[in-house]
Parts: sequence; C-alpha cells; structure tokens
Amino acid sequence: MATIDVPEQVSVLADAEALRKACKGWGTDEKAIISVLGHRNAVQRKQIRLAYEDLYQEDLIKRLESELSGDFEKAVYRWILDPADRDAVLANVAIKKLSPDHHVIVEISCTRSPEELLAVRRAYQARYKHSLEEDVAAHTKGDTRKLLVALVSAFRFDGEEIDTRVANSEAKILHETVKDKEFNHEEIIRILSTRSKMQLMATFNRYRDDHGTTITKNLEGDSGDEFLKTLRPTIRCLNDPKKYFEKVLRNSIRRVGTDEDALTRVIVTRAEKDLKDVKELYYKRNSVPLDQAVAKDTTGDYKALLLTLLGKED
Repeated sequence: MATIDVPEQVSVLADAEALRKACKGWGTDEKAIISVLGHRNAVQRKQIRLAYEDLYQEDLIKRLESELSGDFEKAVYRWILDPADRDAVLANVAIKKLSPDHHVIVEISCTRSPEELLAVRRAYQARYKHSLEEDVAAHTKGDTRKLLVALVSAFRFDGEEIDTRVANSEAKILHETVKDKEFNHEEIIRILSTRSKMQLMATFNRYRDDHGTTITKNLEGDSGDEFLKTLRPTIRCLNDPKKYFEKVLRNSIRRVGTDEDALTRVIVTRAEKDLKDVKELYYKRNSVPLDQAVAKDTTGDYKALLLTLLGKED
C-alpha cells in the first residue's frame, strides 16, 4: 500500500500557479513545493507539469532544477518524473557509474511488472536514443552481462498460475548447480529471466522445503565475486521485493554516512506502491519506525520531502 496522502480533489492550475509563485522572487519557497508535489500522485504530477508549461511556456522540471540543490533537488527531480521515465534515469545513472550499480538494474528489472518494465525500456530509448539492453551490455561483461541483459529484456507471464512439476524439477536444477558452485550456469540464468514471479516463488519454496534453507543462504561465496553480488539481489527481488527494499533502506541508514541515493530511490519509487508494507517490515526488523530513522539521518527540506512521502509530516 502507498504512503502518500493525496487529496480527493485537486486543481492542477492552482498547483501550477503555487509552484510558479514558490520559484519567483528572491528565494525559493521549498515548503510550498513540498506541500504541493508531496501530496500528488503520478497522474496529477504529470498534469501539473503540462499545466505549468501551458501557462508559463516553461519546463517545470528545468525550473525546479535551477531553483533547488543537493539531495533535495535530486529527490524532487526523481519524484516529479513519470515512473517509467524515472526508472530510465535511475538505470542510466547506475550503468554509467565508474563502478556500475548492478543492483539498481536488478531492482528495476525484477520488481516492476512486465508492462512497467516494457514502459521503462521505451522511456529509456526515447530519452537516450539507445536501448537499455545495449547500454547494459556495453557496461558489463561475462556472466554478469548475460544475467543482466536477460533480466532487462524479459517480458514474463504475469498471471497467478503455477506448474508444480516445473517448480519441483527447477528447484532440483537450482540445488544441483548451487551445490556444485556453478552459480553462473546457463540454467540459473534461464530460470530467473523467463519464469513468472509466481512460478519462481513456488520454485524457491520447494527449494527451501526440500533442503531446509533458502537458496540465497546457499549462495555464499567470495564477497568480491561480481556475478554472485548480482545474483543474490536478483533472487531477493523476485522472491520477496518488500523484504529486499527493507534491507536496502536499513543499509542506507545504518552505514557510516547515509546512502542518500539508495534512501531517495526506494522512498520515491515505492511511495505510490507498497511503502506502507515496507515501513511495517522495517519496524518489525529494527524496532524503530522508518520515519523516525529517516528524520534522524537527514536534514532540512530533503528530510521534509522524504517524511511527506512516508506519510508523516515533520
């Protein structure tokens, strides 16, 4: 369930005018920007952008980029984009890093629905004049490339149906390859990149029931192994995305110096989806409310925006 608090009736013209007023004059009214954008869903935010451009012949995103700075600007920019376009930007930033963030590509590929992932690939092509697949392939190598290209290219079946016989046989295949430490086996890549999420959950459950442990627990190995570092989050994202997102948030807050990129990414991308469930899981695991942990680790307008998206005003 979503965490953002959206009013039933919204005037996008009044919102566009309020944002214009917040950006005019000597100083920017950041509180006004948060009070409008922090309480609007993706459809409304798009309508506000269109209304703003219509009224002022100016791109609202560019205007906000020029007015704001730091983590707050980055969070506002990511929040105001259409979800598919935002994912395209996140993927591109992750790919182009000196040391690429493979887990971000995994996250986008494995936690979005097939239709959402298709929309991301379209948005990526429109924005960068390359395909997501070719950019992933150009910035990765070896088995990691094989896995990531297969994941971003996937268009999985999205139904509830499962085949128990397939779950049994593929749990056995996974166990054999993991036991032999053939983590990069082509069968692992085939199973993870083609099966529906419901089918994979049945397979992972069969694995756990047969062997008394989860597959991720068996994927221990060299902590510097790039392929294993990509494989583990792939299985976590496919099997239990909420648990995966809770762990990303926990790690982003716990580390020495907050990982603002990860913190922003999860809150912004899940606020309209399942962030309420992730918050509950976070509290269960850490005995501290997520908004309290975020408030302690962030400051200023950045903190105010994140708390608003978490459904708790500062």
